[in-house]
Amino acid sequence: MKHIHILGICGTFMAGIAVIAKQMGYKVTGSDANVYPPMSTFLIQEGIELMHGYDESHLKGADCIVVGNAMKRGNPAIEAMLNQGLCYTSGPEWLADHVLQGKWVLAVAGTHGKTTTSSILTWILDAAGYKPGFLIGGIPNNFNLSARIGESEFFVMEADEYDCAFFDKRSKFVHYRPRTLVLNNLEFDHADIFPDVAAIQKQFHHLIRTVPGQGLLIENELEPHLTAAIEMGYWTPREKFAGPNSTWQAQLLAADGSHFIVLHHGKTSGEVKWNCVGMHNVNNALAAIAAAYHVGVKPDIAAKSLSQFTGVKRRLELRGQVEGVRVYDDFAHHPTAIETTLNGIKNQVKQSGRIWAVLEPRSNTMRMGQHTDSLRKSLRIADKVTIFEPAGLNWNIAEAVQAKSEGFMVMDSVDKIIASVVAEAQTGDNIVIMSNGGFENIHNRLLQALKERAVA
Repeated sequence: MKHIHILGICGTFMAGIAVIAKQMGYKVTGSDANVYPPMSTFLIQEGIELMHGYDESHLKGADCIVVGNAMKRGNPAIEAMLNQGLCYTSGPEWLADHVLQGKWVLAVAGTHGKTTTSSILTWILDAAGYKPGFLIGGIPNNFNLSARIGESEFFVMEADEYDCAFFDKRSKFVHYRPRTLVLNNLEFDHADIFPDVAAIQKQFHHLIRTVPGQGLLIENELEPHLTAAIEMGYWTPREKFAGPNSTWQAQLLAADGSHFIVLHHGKTSGEVKWNCVGMHNVNNALAAIAAAYHVGVKPDIAAKSLSQFTGVKRRLELRGQVEGVRVYDDFAHHPTAIETTLNGIKNQVKQSGRIWAVLEPRSNTMRMGQHTDSLRKSLRIADKVTIFEPAGLNWNIAEAVQAKSEGFMVMDSVDKIIASVVAEAQTGDNIVIMSNGGFENIHNRLLQALKERAVA
């Protein structure tokens, strides 16, 4: 039995690799600085031994070390690995060599919507009997896990543009070699590794170069940065979705996107009635339906299956309701994603209550102040906005969003945010908490505080 040890195992991506490797018969162990539930519980239940910290003794007996992209030089395990000349690789490269070789890979790339579109696509294929493997950077509710090896040649990959490891600064997705490639959108993000949009476009161009001539590019017609990246050079047929000249379009039957008709070459090909909202999710569905069609799933079958799609954890997920105050959790951390999330909830609730956005600027790009110009615009849909200001932020949130204006507040502690919401929340309010991290467990703490208010 081969033994791999994963450094940084508790991230969603590396945990997915761990689960897949275990399913393939590997002995899997892993280290992380942050070993705590629910990820620790999940991995232990899968029979994976977890170790706290990065002691060099953790590497003993491993045939290969799989290195997460958060690992840096100076880390004791990394230094021991290099000094001892141990076999090591990145997560994406391990996948390419041991899992994806010989598979029909359906990859979903883009600045936003990767997780949701990958989840939709995986569900369509599974409902059609394809039994695909998948590795997704979130947890689809239909499967309640982020990865599996699958029982067929088809494998769905969420294709991330972030770098692979300290020794491989290429984007992860260049290792995946998809036959079907969905390109959702392309905007500036990851300012810690990319200087500008052009640098990201170059990485997307490298990905596009790996798609075979008998494959398919499925692109969002409404994304000019994406179009420019494709036209840097491509060797594969293209199909477009979402735009006025696209192969795949939607005709809304409900303004919130919960009911629509799928048009293929202008002809009705299916009808979707589901629990997701927002035009961004309609477009995600179109992209997934197009990708599934490429491997043989008819559009009407795909559309019908979406009535049973139950969403993705942390994507406008209703975490609870107390006395008519609803608390949502959403992963949005880029101005465009923030705006689409708030638009989605606005169309869903219509005039039934206020929208209160609570934002943690946690991503590297946000913490660097790269999105200050567009942040206020993205939040304008909300009736009230509270932004958490973490210690060490190198830009002034209050100044950037003109926080003294009505409805905008900046607070430097989660306790203060909870107290403010509890003091002012009214029946019908929709509290949308947006962060790509745990945000100090604010969702459960807020719900508990609202319950205590209710019985006081």
